[in-house]
Amino acid sequence: MAWLSTLGSFGEILRFIVLILEVILVFNLMIVVHEWGHFLAARWRGLKVEKFYIWFGKPLWKKTINGVEYGLGSIPAGGFVALPQMAPMGGLEGETSQEVLPPITPLDKAIVAFAGPLFSFMLACLFAVAVWVVGKPESESHTTSIVGYVAKDSPAKKAGILPGDKILKVDGQPVKRFEGLVDSVRWGVVASEGDTIAFEVERPGQGVMKFNVDPKAWPSSEKKAEPVSWWHSIFKRPELRSIGLEGQMTPMVGGVAKNSPADEAGIKADDLVLRADGKPLRSMGDLGDYIKATPGKTIMLDIERAVNGHETKVIQIPVLPRVPDKNNLKEVTEDHQEYPMVGVAWDVEGKRNPSVITPWEQISDAVRHMGNLVSKLFSPKSDLSPAHMSGPVGVGRLYYKLFQHPDGWRLVLWFSVVFNINLAILNMMPFPVLDGGHITMAIAEAIRRKPPQGRILEYIQTACALMLFGFIIFVTLKDTGDFFGGGGGKEGKVLKIEWLSKEQRAAAGA
Repeated sequence: MAWLSTLGSFGEILRFIVLILEVILVFNLMIVVHEWGHFLAARWRGLKVEKFYIWFGKPLWKKTINGVEYGLGSIPAGGFVALPQMAPMGGLEGETSQEVLPPITPLDKAIVAFAGPLFSFMLACLFAVAVWVVGKPESESHTTSIVGYVAKDSPAKKAGILPGDKILKVDGQPVKRFEGLVDSVRWGVVASEGDTIAFEVERPGQGVMKFNVDPKAWPSSEKKAEPVSWWHSIFKRPELRSIGLEGQMTPMVGGVAKNSPADEAGIKADDLVLRADGKPLRSMGDLGDYIKATPGKTIMLDIERAVNGHETKVIQIPVLPRVPDKNNLKEVTEDHQEYPMVGVAWDVEGKRNPSVITPWEQISDAVRHMGNLVSKLFSPKSDLSPAHMSGPVGVGRLYYKLFQHPDGWRLVLWFSVVFNINLAILNMMPFPVLDGGHITMAIAEAIRRKPPQGRILEYIQTACALMLFGFIIFVTLKDTGDFFGGGGGKEGKVLKIEWLSKEQRAAAGA
């Protein structure tokens, strides 16, 4: 849909609307399939079905078909099937009829409750097969554990980790990739709980080495943290552990500023910058560091460029970096200095190549990730907390970003595997109003030989539902803060750069 952007402002608006509709359709698909599982199981077991709603709240649309009221609610946070023979939920699902219905067995209740997560799991499997067939686009950092960049004065730098090191283990756990849900360096750092993080790396020519990294060894940790207002704290997520490492990724040009040195040299978007003066570049930060180390020098860049579709060629392009003609570098940089630049914006994802991932690997990785996440959320030593989770807004935003990618539909298929596995597992938790809560009550009924009844049960379920909605509101505020950099709590100015053409520079010099 990138072609819509060529239509100007109207095209951008149309593209935005189409992307939003795609996100809504994907969300509705997840909800419909989950609730459809409950619906079909209830029909199979002979239960009375009063309502089938997508979303909660006052209905925006409703229609009765064959005795079942179908509707679309006004609160985009889930959906439900009203089954009066299950645990009563009149406070949430609206008033139910006073019709006297025959009781159902605990087995019926358990089967109907379990059907929703089962259908979510089956949908995840279907998506996993699709990903297996079409492939998942992955960048270098998702396929290797080699270090590409170590930030200056970072904990990793102080510990002795260098670019080119291949990370084998983090806190004793083997890693296969730098980024990813499981078996990754990034997750190992975020999930670590000790005062130091143990790294085992393989360094070319020197063999296996071990390092203990102190995640608090940032220079800024010596300064007193600025107080955050209560308003900003509502939207701001707590900081996660970071030690200043980035995975190896060949720099890929995302855009070229007009009249910049890169533009005048002929560098184009999607070019891969392999080497600078023969020195291999392992990350986006390498070229900037090299330019600072060799000011005023023309640099010969080895560029890999796509030609004739899938074919590529390597060309050499000389470029002379210079300080932008108009800028506010002194105001936004830490050292308050101007420095030469080439005028490119890097593609933060880099080049992506389709990887074949089996359905079993996708499902097992998603299950493991969810298990690891839940365990860390309940661990008192972990930095991870509910404030790092996302609700409908955050997930919708992620789907929106994925749809914007040229290979977005492949990425959407892959993320839908993860999302539906998470949905299935979360719904199986033994919490009232969730499917796991219904199963727990069915087991209790089978043991007691008496169904739970009375207003107290409905009050408990309503209270738990309010807690659930409260949590959704809580994470939605965090999701909203992500749009504005943590709720506007970050101080600092935006980097502004302008490049003048040769004629303009010549006129200014005259």
